[in-house]
Amino acid sequence: MPEHTSHDGYRPANVSPPGHTIADLLEERDLRQAELATRMGVSAKFISELVTGKASMTPTTALALERSLDVPAEFWLAREASYQAAQARINAYADLQANTSWLSELPLKDMIKYKWVQNKPDKAAMVEACLHYFGVASVPAWRQQYVVQTNASAAYRASGKFERDPGAVAAWLRRGEIEAAQVECNAFDRDAFMAALTEARKLTLVTEPEQFLPQLTKLLADCGVALVIVRAPSGCPVNGAVRWISPQKAIIQLTVRGLSGDVFWFSFFHECGHIALHGKKILFLEEKGMSGAEEVEADRFASERLIPMSTWHTFTPESITEQAIREFAQFVGIHPGIVVGRLQTEKRVPWNRGNGLKARYAWKDE
Repeated sequence: MPEHTSHDGYRPANVSPPGHTIADLLEERDLRQAELATRMGVSAKFISELVTGKASMTPTTALALERSLDVPAEFWLAREASYQAAQARINAYADLQANTSWLSELPLKDMIKYKWVQNKPDKAAMVEACLHYFGVASVPAWRQQYVVQTNASAAYRASGKFERDPGAVAAWLRRGEIEAAQVECNAFDRDAFMAALTEARKLTLVTEPEQFLPQLTKLLADCGVALVIVRAPSGCPVNGAVRWISPQKAIIQLTVRGLSGDVFWFSFFHECGHIALHGKKILFLEEKGMSGAEEVEADRFASERLIPMSTWHTFTPESITEQAIREFAQFVGIHPGIVVGRLQTEKRVPWNRGNGLKARYAWKDE
């Protein structure tokens, strides 16, 4: 069997039982196993099994060895613990080898490329690395945590992509969990959250992500929401997600897939709508073209937060020119690209018109 490693360092493939050390000491001191048995008050058979590793080292046995051989009980117990851990790892290696086909369900190439996991020299070690990434002990545990439970709690329109690549969605969601854990948040406060959205709207005027994202992240963290931007691996057509990891902390997770400013901010406020309007037990996974009452409500929330309908109805120029768009955007205090996106969505202008007014974000982690 090859040597293999764990997430915390080198682990040898084979470790001798404590009994081998006992045998060495007996030979060094010219003692027979029968004499050691007499000194310890146990049977010769037990000593034989202890030496060969068939009997485990217990605290009582370790203490008896300390008195008989003048070697601390802690030494024997540490040797036994190392031996049992190594044996468990050796036994687990066979299980890892039996589950290497699981790797084909994951976006492994992207996971390595994005440095979510390290590339390993053999497939069994790669399985172990992926289990560590997901924070689960086995492939069946992964299926229960990231496939069964996700499907049971998620609200999204099913599609072929989701049915074929649950592993890609799971990998993306897990990355969001990992990054959200690094965001220190206050306990969720709905009133503070709603107030923060008013401040967040002002950030639409900032065109560089490295300038507005730290401010936006802090605004949300102060009221109990972790904002994370995570690129989507192949096979994961999700644009965003909202979930609660505790009653006091929510996650808004967005992708960076080709987002212009209007798409980013509408997606952001859409996810905020789920937090403001809907329950804490549902995982919302967003895909292009989704439908349903909750999605309609979140869309309406986003639209109203960006450009209130009462104000939007006043934008009725005889000719929708770029100048008219800029003037209206300045009037309502929002980036003109968001006005263009709204006009395109409502089909008041074609999709190829006004795009020069949109902000195009260059994400550094891309």
